Amino acid sequence: MDQLDAVVNISLDLATGLTASDRSQRLLESLRRVIPYDAATVMRLEGDALLPVVSSGLSPAASGKPYPLRDHPRLEIICRSREPVFFPSDTSLPDPFDGQLAHDEGALHRVHACLGCPLLVHGELVGALTADALDPKAFDGIDLRFLTAVAALAAAELRTAQLIAALEHAAEHRGLVVRDLMRDAMMEGSEMIGTSPAIQRLRREIDLVARSDFSVLIHGETGTGKELVARAVHTASARRHEPIIHVNCAALPETLAEAELFGHVRGAFTGATNDRPGKFEVADGGTLFLDEIGELPLTVQPKLLRALQEGEIQRVGADRTLKVNVRVLAATNRDLPAEVAAGRFRADLFHRLNVYPLGVPPLRERGEDIALLGGYFCDVARRRVGVGPVRLDRSAVDALLGYPWPGNVRELENVISRVVLRQTAVVPRGEPIVISGRHLATDLGQADLAAPERASSAPSARPRSLRESSAAHKRELVERALTEHQGNLAAAARSLGMDRGNFHRLVKRLGLRV
Repeated sequence: MDQLDAVVNISLDLATGLTASDRSQRLLESLRRVIPYDAATVMRLEGDALLPVVSSGLSPAASGKPYPLRDHPRLEIICRSREPVFFPSDTSLPDPFDGQLAHDEGALHRVHACLGCPLLVHGELVGALTADALDPKAFDGIDLRFLTAVAALAAAELRTAQLIAALEHAAEHRGLVVRDLMRDAMMEGSEMIGTSPAIQRLRREIDLVARSDFSVLIHGETGTGKELVARAVHTASARRHEPIIHVNCAALPETLAEAELFGHVRGAFTGATNDRPGKFEVADGGTLFLDEIGELPLTVQPKLLRALQEGEIQRVGADRTLKVNVRVLAATNRDLPAEVAAGRFRADLFHRLNVYPLGVPPLRERGEDIALLGGYFCDVARRRVGVGPVRLDRSAVDALLGYPWPGNVRELENVISRVVLRQTAVVPRGEPIVISGRHLATDLGQADLAAPERASSAPSARPRSLRESSAAHKRELVERALTEHQGNLAAAARSLGMDRGNFHRLVKRLGLRV
């Protein structure tokens, strides 16, 4: 085959519907018919290194590793050139493939023919084409114009393959994002509800930190709404149009935690049948929310620290790192400083996460918000169950205000949901559901609200109503607390598990003097 026929065949092969790897392999096969090489490779430029895309005649070890230009002067010369380069057989420059030919591995023959072509697209370097032969005269008489034409075809093919790969990666990334966000589309109640000073202060903190790209550590008791705070930070940030990906660290088995966060390559471990990106790659450009960060295994923490410090991750089983642009928000209900002191959490990782801490107040410190949240969850339950209007009467509000809420906002939502569901069994569909204190008694552990009041021993005494019974019981509890704490409102409120402001209003409503 002459050189013109080779160019035509290469052009036809590159126009077929083969994969990018097949087209590059056929390019090398066509090239062998006019250039008697022993080894050849098409390499793409990645940063400051060349990585083989396809090769012929090289050992497997030589075909699968990057070649930094600073370590390989011949490759550096090829990449700096604007035209094909022929190296003299007596050059002192080491050849990157000496001793790495498939049929001659380890022989380290240094006297042979070597040529290289820079692969340029509109003047931009995208890779290189190299050929080596043990015969020093193998490449004598090769037309420079032929090599230039072949290099142009190879460069165009390489760029096309890169563009297709980028599109496929983007499509895969979007698919992973959609899968992770499907759960979010099903979520209700994503708005922060409340007007109390504590929640207003938290909103100001969120607005402030959202403007930055700082890591944020969100801490608070179980059920206070830490995930809601994380979403509020993301929504107010410059990354709002990118995804926020949620990872529950408590649900990650130690053996799979690293692969889940950073991904893995095929064959990295039993069951790894395909390459798989981790959550950091899925969240690239957006936000990664690490919930229950205190549960993250110690063995994975150094890799997370590196990702935070350097913006670099490495898939399990891979030999190269990947750059990611991810903002990390973390949440915990643990006392992380105590965990650090106990050796269960790395101090350097804690400080890297705790650049800007956000504390989420418990519900007992948000007394002003309880009635508002109760009404909101009534409406949420109404939509979920499919019933008519749902509202709380005064006795229900009083019952909610008098409860300490160890489970916080999540417990409040669950209580309302259960009560509404139970009422659907006794209230005709479409009729209003009015929740009173007695409906909440079982869930709040206040059996006295549900028990009938015993009549007075006097024959003419009128039995107390439920409202009167509730008020009398509350009055007794409040009076006892005030007596025990010598009228100190703050101490009495704490003893009853109530917010001081809410307790003070209850005292006034009961007509007590302090």
